[in-house]
Amino acid sequence: MVVQNSADAGDMRVGVQLEPFLHQVGGHLSVMKYDEHTVCKPLISREQSFYESLPLAMKQFTPQYKGTVTVHLWKDSTGHLSLVANPLKENRESFKVSTEPAAVAIWQTLQQTTSSSGSACALAQWPHAQLARSLKESPAKSLLRSEPQLNTPDFLLVEDTNRNQVEKSFNPWGLHCHQAHLTRLCSEYPENKRHRFLLLENVVSQYTHPCVLDLKMGTRQHGDDASEEKKARHMQKCAQSTSACLGVRVCGMQVYQTSKKHFLCKDKYYGRKLSVEGFRQALCQFLHNGTHLRRELLEPILRQLRALLSVIRSQSSYRFYSSSLLIIYDGQEVPERAPGSPHPRGAPQAAHGSSPDGLTKVDVRMIDFAHTTYKGSWNDHTTYDGPDPGYIFGLENLIRILQDIQEGE
Repeated sequence: MVVQNSADAGDMRVGVQLEPFLHQVGGHLSVMKYDEHTVCKPLISREQSFYESLPLAMKQFTPQYKGTVTVHLWKDSTGHLSLVANPLKENRESFKVSTEPAAVAIWQTLQQTTSSSGSACALAQWPHAQLARSLKESPAKSLLRSEPQLNTPDFLLVEDTNRNQVEKSFNPWGLHCHQAHLTRLCSEYPENKRHRFLLLENVVSQYTHPCVLDLKMGTRQHGDDASEEKKARHMQKCAQSTSACLGVRVCGMQVYQTSKKHFLCKDKYYGRKLSVEGFRQALCQFLHNGTHLRRELLEPILRQLRALLSVIRSQSSYRFYSSSLLIIYDGQEVPERAPGSPHPRGAPQAAHGSSPDGLTKVDVRMIDFAHTTYKGSWNDHTTYDGPDPGYIFGLENLIRILQDIQEGE
């Protein structure tokens, strides 16, 4: 939704009302949808510095960095609050964003859950007239069927083109993070306070039903600047999970179930409890669409992981503490074609992560660099020699387990 920024009367640029990102499966900072191909998240200086000095070899394995925007809490004429992003002064182009029915319904959930919790703040509540107008203009009129429940899929009840009611699911984790973030902003900062957000590529925008696995990488999760209390807390989490023995643990997951037409969702608390065998089963579950194991995905995933391993081994002094690795594929299966036949109309062409025939598309992307350190990085007093051993250990184990699954063990 596009709104006029009334907070700065001298600058009547068009602002973008941010929406919750429907496919956030892990992390604790809220990721917001800026437009169809762009997400944004609260700016942390260390992460911004990493993106601005990113080694060329790593660019294919990270989201594209698109700069920054200023964001503020905005109150409309009825007193409702929402988050609005404005481009920085050096970029005066108007930004436009489409209002998706699913995102509108998520905002309605915010309104319901906020009022039911008795919060003193009106968190990102869509005015009733605005919500009704958005739904009226949308081809699919959304109604929420259930309240958000972590670790399980939530459903939107929508009408298809034939006016039949069908269910669409979304991962509730992003909503959970978004609510927590808005609560903090609303309670700690004034309405006109400007916040800086990073703009990043939406790495799932090209997928019909994005299946996403968020893996916390490495044997250590605390940054060099962590307090003794935080350091001890993170060390305990690592010791009690597969981070210690494998260098990797599940931090979140959504996998599309074709027969039920919804996402199966798991959160970080599920991932922390997994044994080594449980971690292996979670990988199998991520590759299973409810009817069969997507074995054709294993080779392109392994190919990318091996390429990433080679890149990480070549990055001296880098330590990717608390960063995550996303593995992404489409729950919408591409129909098989006979050898030598032309590509089906609309089939994706060969690209990053695709198989030689250009049909099986997967992505492997590193994210979350708020605690990443390297020689010459922002305000660092501690430097390291050689590549990140914890990250390499995790990648090697991840590759080995996926190879075992590929070989049918």
